[in-house]
Amino acid sequence: MAEEKTLFQKIIDREIPADFVYEDELCVAIKDLYPKAPVHFLVIPRKAIPSVNELEESDAALVSHLIFVAKKLAQENACEGYRLQFNVGEKGGQVIFHLHLHLMGWK
Repeated sequence: MAEEKTLFQKIIDREIPADFVYEDELCVAIKDLYPKAPVHFLVIPRKAIPSVNELEESDAALVSHLIFVAKKLAQENACEGYRLQFNVGEKGGQVIFHLHLHLMGWK
């Protein structure tokens, strides 16, 4: 039996609409539905990794890519300061178990 797709996998596969702000072969970035900053994007890898806890050494370049995409989006959106955040596990605030990087920026 195939595993159920996460909400983010459904968004990546265009089964659920989202406001895309960036897309490449490794990841997508969408506007957060419940922003906690004037600029709040989620940078989501296409590869379905449940959380930071499931990362492997072979994912190092992917995680680095997510950070550089977030940096680029912060610059493009004229953020004077910003925060990058991974939530890990329920107690760490993770709601959707598909790795994603929050970019929260202020102008």
